[in-house]
Amino acid sequence: MWSLRIALVFMAADIFFLYLIWPDWGALRHGAIPKSVFIENYIQQRQVDRSLPRLRWFPVSRQQIPPHLRRAAVVAEDARFYEHQGVDLIAFREAMNRNLDKMQLRYGGSTISQQTTKNLFLSSSRDPLRKWHELVLTLGMEANFSKQRIMEIYLNIAEFGTGIYGVEAAARHYWGRSASQLTPWQAVELAATLPSPRKHNPQTRTRSFESRVSRIQRWIQLQDAERAGS
Repeated sequence: MWSLRIALVFMAADIFFLYLIWPDWGALRHGAIPKSVFIENYIQQRQVDRSLPRLRWFPVSRQQIPPHLRRAAVVAEDARFYEHQGVDLIAFREAMNRNLDKMQLRYGGSTISQQTTKNLFLSSSRDPLRKWHELVLTLGMEANFSKQRIMEIYLNIAEFGTGIYGVEAAARHYWGRSASQLTPWQAVELAATLPSPRKHNPQTRTRSFESRVSRIQRWIQLQDAERAGS
């Protein structure tokens, strides 16, 4: 009986927490790209540690993000982005199988929608409660936003290096041009940066980064070949 009471209190507290952080989806559905929790945290960190690079964040509309950049992000991060409703159970099962093979928790199978939710509202913690909040908020986002809006926000708040947030800031930093001017190859390189942007990016050009660039390019070529043959 006490265990049941404790569980009910915990559930009530969690529901109240979700109520407090529940976004105004209508206000976020259109208009300016909001600052993410990660961007806000970086601003606070830099106030304490001035050795950190200045914040670079220049949000742009989806019309200024070329199709080949959006495609590269989907191929690299969430192949079924336009098919699922926020959670990709197939990708999650595949990620868990890889984790079991390696006997460590390295892969999460998070979708672009889940990553957008985490970046906007939560933290990078792997705490199960945080993952639960991510799931609930992701379902809320998918119910209120179009896929185009989710992609627009995602590519504008994703981290691409220390203090570098969004594709426009990344394009200016790595190539001295706007995101709208990126070549298909540069788009692939930005997509390859996403999993670990501070360590593997177009500037560090680590072996892991180069390998991921090659894999993404190969997946895109396979998609093109399949479309040509159909």
